Amino acid sequence: MFKKLNDKERKRLHRKIHIRKRVSGTAERPRMTVTRSNRNLSVQVIDDDEGKTLASISTLEKEFASLKPTVEDAKKLGAALGARLKDKNITKVVFDRNGYLYHGVVKSLADGTREAGIEF
Repeated sequence: MFKKLNDKERKRLHRKIHIRKRVSGTAERPRMTVTRSNRNLSVQVIDDDEGKTLASISTLEKEFASLKPTVEDAKKLGAALGARLKDKNITKVVFDRNGYLYHGVVKSLADGTREAGIEF
């Protein structure tokens, strides 16, 4: 019934739980969470008080299907997310790296969003 986690997955899950104890999104400052895999990258902006997703972006969408989870493409995806957030009048978010290390693709995505004018 339950999947047995390997050491890498177990460590990420532990980091994720540790981060989520402290990070929570509100209507004024929603939580921006990252999910990455070897093939795709997706980001959601969530208001935890209401339990609703305010905005999302993914490499599974048609317009971003050519992007891969690389450092350069993550920066482009972050910039596009920043534009979507600006359209919805969201200027400040709380960054939830979802247990992933803040390095490489995750860092590049955050930098691209910051360059689009979103404050962390």
